[in-house]
Amino acid sequence: MKSVLVLGAGLVSRPLVRYLLDQPGVSVTVATRTVSKAEVLIERHPQGKAESLDVNNETELELKIKSHDLTVSLLPYVYHPKVASLCVKHRKNMVTTSYVSEMMKALDRAAKNAGVLLLNETGVDPGIDHMLAIKTIDAVHARGGRVTGFLSFAGGLPAPDANDNPLGYKFSWSPRGVLLAGKNDARFLQQDRPVEVPGWNLFENKTKLEICGLGIFEQYPNRDSLPYRELYHIPEAETMYRGTIRYPGWCDTMLALMRLGFFDEKEQEIDEKTFAEFSAELIGCSGPDMLMLCMPDFLGKKKEMQEIENIKWIGLLSNEKIPFKKGSPLDVLVEAMQRRMQYGKNERDMLILMHEFYVKYENRSEKITALMVDYGIPGGDTSMSRTVSLPAAICARLILENKISTRGVRIPVEREIYEPVLRELNKMGIKFSETTEPFQKEPVIMKS
Repeated sequence: MKSVLVLGAGLVSRPLVRYLLDQPGVSVTVATRTVSKAEVLIERHPQGKAESLDVNNETELELKIKSHDLTVSLLPYVYHPKVASLCVKHRKNMVTTSYVSEMMKALDRAAKNAGVLLLNETGVDPGIDHMLAIKTIDAVHARGGRVTGFLSFAGGLPAPDANDNPLGYKFSWSPRGVLLAGKNDARFLQQDRPVEVPGWNLFENKTKLEICGLGIFEQYPNRDSLPYRELYHIPEAETMYRGTIRYPGWCDTMLALMRLGFFDEKEQEIDEKTFAEFSAELIGCSGPDMLMLCMPDFLGKKKEMQEIENIKWIGLLSNEKIPFKKGSPLDVLVEAMQRRMQYGKNERDMLILMHEFYVKYENRSEKITALMVDYGIPGGDTSMSRTVSLPAAICARLILENKISTRGVRIPVEREIYEPVLRELNKMGIKFSETTEPFQKEPVIMKS
């Protein structure tokens, strides 16, 4: 029997664990600090085990990795290099859903020498986005076409029927992770010219995005898009852009929160102040009762602006106590948002992934739009958990079955990976539509 070690039992873990437990001849150990969370995932399955593990205990972590055939790390990304190095040491394969870090890249040669595959970016974004992109690009190249522009947009949001708060957002994965992603610098290529957007100005660089059948959204740049020209084998591309999708209003509110200082990660004394007291001190306001006057002046906006109403709705102007004595402004923001932005029992989330390919052939030009819209199951798994963890689970199965031959630090852009994964996701109801139309002009993301 093949054995899989799953590290972590967070919000997206369940579909992966249940998929692997359904495979014949596979046992699964879920190891996490809070063993009760692992027990919920295993549900007393005869081929499953729930065990306690502190990943900072390297001796215990190493013993678990050594005793399993494959490790799936669903831990925070900072732990992946440690896990990966132990996998290389004991010649064990590994799967993660996170971006490849510089520390992970540095393990490539050692992994190849050990005959080990460290497969990263096997979630939805990154993950399915890679697989769907390279599948279409390979097909275009096979027909003699050139991809002169590639735009990709993705976002996990409340389904329209669950979109009932002024921010248009609820948390289907780590709230802290969602907010920290808004601090990343971004880079993209527009008409062969690199454009850089610093993290502090990310939300100010939003644009409208219309998605057929769903309406108008807003999007903003997502990390560094430039490496994807090489990763996707399209050196001919003059435009390369990846963006994050949100409902209208999110970006203006996040920009206001950033300017007020709520994205600061530096720990300070809080002493169980109220949210209003903390907010007043953060911006130098004379007292919590004056916040509705201080905040517009601080932001240089009118009192009635929607962003301040949204910040009030979040609870940052409330008299509720902050339940900790030390923490950062970001911790305070996370605490307030978690209280008001959770999914109800029967509410659905929605995952949107859209690629636009601008293609030129000798005698014509085409715009190909690939679209995935997936919904969570009321009372069951969220779309976020399914689309993040099922591709990783399928990759793990393919590795256990010796159907992936590549080794080293990899992402799923090779045919032996993306074809079977996309095929199985389609069977599981995670489907993609594709439309083709002529185009006259190259895409313009942002006007100069």
